[in-house]
Amino acid sequence: MSGTFVGMPAFPKAAHEAVGNTTLRANLRHATHTIRDKRVKAVAELDDWALLREAGKQIKDHTLRHLDTYLEQLEEAVTAAGGVVHWATDADEANRIVTRLVKDTGESEVVKVKSMATQEIGLNEALEAEGIHAYETDLAELIVQLGHDRPSHILVPAIHRNRGEIRDIFAKEMGEWGRPAPEDLTDTPAELAEAARLHLREKFLRAKVGISGANFMVAETGTLVVVESEGNGRMCLTLPETLISVVGIEKIVPTWRDLEVFLQTLPRSSTAERMNPYTSMWTGTTDTETADGPRVFHLVLIDNGRTDTLADEVGRQALRCIRCSACLNVCPVYERAGGHAYGSVYPGPIGAILSPQLRGTASEIDASLPYASSLCGACYEVCPVAIDIPEVLVHLRERVVQGGPATRQGNRVVLKPAKGHAAERAAMRAAGWAFVHPGALRAGQRVASRTRRFHPRTLPGPGRAWSATRDLPQVPAEPFRDWWQRTHGKKESGKKESGK
Repeated sequence: MSGTFVGMPAFPKAAHEAVGNTTLRANLRHATHTIRDKRVKAVAELDDWALLREAGKQIKDHTLRHLDTYLEQLEEAVTAAGGVVHWATDADEANRIVTRLVKDTGESEVVKVKSMATQEIGLNEALEAEGIHAYETDLAELIVQLGHDRPSHILVPAIHRNRGEIRDIFAKEMGEWGRPAPEDLTDTPAELAEAARLHLREKFLRAKVGISGANFMVAETGTLVVVESEGNGRMCLTLPETLISVVGIEKIVPTWRDLEVFLQTLPRSSTAERMNPYTSMWTGTTDTETADGPRVFHLVLIDNGRTDTLADEVGRQALRCIRCSACLNVCPVYERAGGHAYGSVYPGPIGAILSPQLRGTASEIDASLPYASSLCGACYEVCPVAIDIPEVLVHLRERVVQGGPATRQGNRVVLKPAKGHAAERAAMRAAGWAFVHPGALRAGQRVASRTRRFHPRTLPGPGRAWSATRDLPQVPAEPFRDWWQRTHGKKESGKKESGK
């Protein structure tokens, strides 16, 4: 996976720097609290929300168990409808395919619908290297692109920017990319939106090639689905003559009817709306110049670590993700650290379990991501497909510390433990030995209780990193076993005697 932000440090260092940015924290706090408060109201409207959540989980799990079958069915349906399907093992192959397809049209610019998959593979950079300009048309993505920035949120990539910053970016950069912003532009939302609308309109009307992702792909019909709130996606999907969709293989659902579940849970979990203002669906190509839709359609299906993730019985549930971002909006760690600290296009709790599986845990930043969580469980509570993110985080932490078997690039390998965890491994081995030797455990508990007044407030050596930001829990005056024996032991003994 090529989505790593080059030069980014491991999460602890990046988060430490981000926490000191008061403007960033204020922007994130306002945005995430607003979205999640609205989500609570939208979800409460549905009496069967729990059933919809379980249905979404079951549909996704069923699809992943039979992914090969449904992908072949999808290819047949797309081909029958006039489209062409391409298979990409990794990011490099996907970029080569898309670049070639654009060059074959003779065009040197494309318009893009917001797409996490294209960000994941670094498509914009790959196109730019070949002299092809890719213009983002989603408002938040446009802000990020004009600001020479990186996305920091799955749903709202420019969530770290406030209105004043956006006005300055538009005023400074729009003229370099096309139609300039009005000279008297203010930071009111209506004026900012109008400036973006005028800037983008000329690109929509000129572009011959569009690039999109997809929220869902329907295996039985070959239909692709994009949900959005602005209408830019509809423009990119209907106006260009050639459409290239780059989609992860996990975005598939078996039948048209399955969409019923996700078109209820996704908008409520993401934008807190009952339904998305724009839900665009297309199947193959159109036959006439007057009809809406592309005359040439290419679907590029990317793996890029997904089948490796599928091989992990615990971690594969991350592939259920429908990219709603609800987990980000309730996460106390994300709210304070922001998305850039995760070093990936997938920030927040879902990124902390998805990126280390797609990319592996060999790099320092990927080895640190499973620790970017307090394990409070709020992410699991709001996930519309019931991904147990805390469970996967603990599973990946074990992989980082202990190493062990994993699947990388389709091969079963044995990972080495990550550096810097020797003390943790030693502590866990000691704890494991004590738990299987009750006598030693009891003796250690008694010694710890009787020497409690001499215990330090912080841990020495490597443990200092843990206790520097936490209070060490106080050891009780006596072990639980001793307390139980003193308060209940005689009663239990008397009951047994009277029972005789």
